[in-house]
Amino acid sequence: MNRLTTPWGVSALARFPEDPRDTLRAWDAADEYLLRHLAGSDDVPPTDLTGSVVVLGDRWGALVTALAAHHPVQITDSHLGHEATRANLARNGADPDSLRLLSTRDTPPERIDVLLVRVPKSLALLEDQLHRLAPGIHEGTVVIGTGMVKEIHTSTLRLFERIIGPTRTSLAEKKARLIFCTPSATPERTTDPWPLTYTLDGDAGAGSGITVTNHAGIFCAERLDIGTRFFLQHLPPGTDPARILDLGCGNGVVGTAAALARPGAEVLFVDESYQAVASAEATYRANVPEGGKAEFAVGDGTAGIPADSVDLVLNNPPFHSHQATTDATARRMFAGAREVLRPGGELWVVGNRHLGYHVRLRRLFGNCEVVASDPKFVVLRAVKN
Repeated sequence: MNRLTTPWGVSALARFPEDPRDTLRAWDAADEYLLRHLAGSDDVPPTDLTGSVVVLGDRWGALVTALAAHHPVQITDSHLGHEATRANLARNGADPDSLRLLSTRDTPPERIDVLLVRVPKSLALLEDQLHRLAPGIHEGTVVIGTGMVKEIHTSTLRLFERIIGPTRTSLAEKKARLIFCTPSATPERTTDPWPLTYTLDGDAGAGSGITVTNHAGIFCAERLDIGTRFFLQHLPPGTDPARILDLGCGNGVVGTAAALARPGAEVLFVDESYQAVASAEATYRANVPEGGKAEFAVGDGTAGIPADSVDLVLNNPPFHSHQATTDATARRMFAGAREVLRPGGELWVVGNRHLGYHVRLRRLFGNCEVVASDPKFVVLRAVKN
């Protein structure tokens, strides 16, 4: 638990799920810089927050917790970000009804007087969301972005300029920077290019011929990433009906390939990203004949899935949390998979060789087999005894 001091008071903040061993904070210098600017200084008047305030991409709720008295709308692609926001509001005594929590798939507010943008890692997600928010922006809207210097590039500024209006940046403070964008009466407002759709080639193993839909923000949204391609080339054999969990499903191509290989299977697609689950559903619907059994859920890993209810878990775990490299998500996914698997059920994992997932899997399952490997990736199989 860490405390963020802002012009609106001190907030006790944590990421979600809260882990006392986690050394990563729920905010950074970019969040602090934005909040200081909003409060004003000798050189800059405070920002008028009495109108409709929208906060896009607030990662763990630090911004909206500080600004809760102004009843902001939070828009995020992250289910974990929403849960962190709820928990941080509660631990700071803020009324949970003081703000609205929306996902990137929800209809945005019709009018936006102040738009605060925490620049996301994905430029595509920023592009998509600026397009979706643009109709609610008017000439008087205050638009301010924030991010660490390494997150803000010329291409970032061009997006703001093209979709909203003239854009400039602040000086850097503690390796953070602000973006100031003035809405134009006649911005280009080009058509949102997302989602993208493409068909996998014959080198995609069990995924060959599948039509993939990627909404903005999906990892490797413009092509099939090499780790998933390797996984598709080595998916578990068998055609028996089963209950299959595509854990951290991304665009759903792995679960869809499994569904096509096992026509009677029931596949559950789960991801913490709203964009990912929307992509997975679109991919599945475009490829699996009508009558296929599937569920699509935005959630925290295996939370809410009954124990001993799944025959096969397919998993390509992330090893980044925003800009931080961490195996915390993978560890939680592996433990959750063991919980939901039936005795004799299998977890199949693809990952970079250097991550050493086999050590964790042997500790959890008591066994781990290397199914396939190349110089970069490894596919592992663990069985629940």
